[in-house]
Amino acid sequence: MVLTAKLIQVMPLQTGMGKNGEWRKQNIILETDGMYPKKVCISMWGDKINESVLQIGNMLEISFDIESREYNGNWYTDLRAWKVELAGAPSAPQGTPFTPGDDPASAQPITFKSDEVDDLPF
Repeated sequence: MVLTAKLIQVMPLQTGMGKNGEWRKQNIILETDGMYPKKVCISMWGDKINESVLQIGNMLEISFDIESREYNGNWYTDLRAWKVELAGAPSAPQGTPFTPGDDPASAQPITFKSDEVDDLPF
C-alpha cells in the first residue's frame, strides 16, 4: 500500500540486540490530508530509516505492508514501511532515455502485410 501524508512527529530511535545481531526501529507519526485528517504511526526498520527525509512538515510518500499478529489473545497490527521518499520526488527513469537526436516524427512507418487469409473467427 502507498500513503502520502505530512510528517508531524518522529519518535525516538529504538535499538537492541537480537539473535541476528543489532536492530534499529524508528516510528513516525503522519497526518493525512482531507476533511477528516487521520494520524497514522508507521514503523521503519534497519536500512529503511532515511533521516534525510524525516523532517517535521515534509510530505512523504510511504510504501508499506500491513501485518497483524496475536499475542495472549490480543491482536496487534503493524504498519511496516519498505520505502520512504519525499512526495513528488522524481522516481527512477523507466526504459531508454530520450536523446535530442531522437525524433519520433522522422521515423519510418512500419507496414504489416500478409499474403495469408485472415482466418480469425471474429
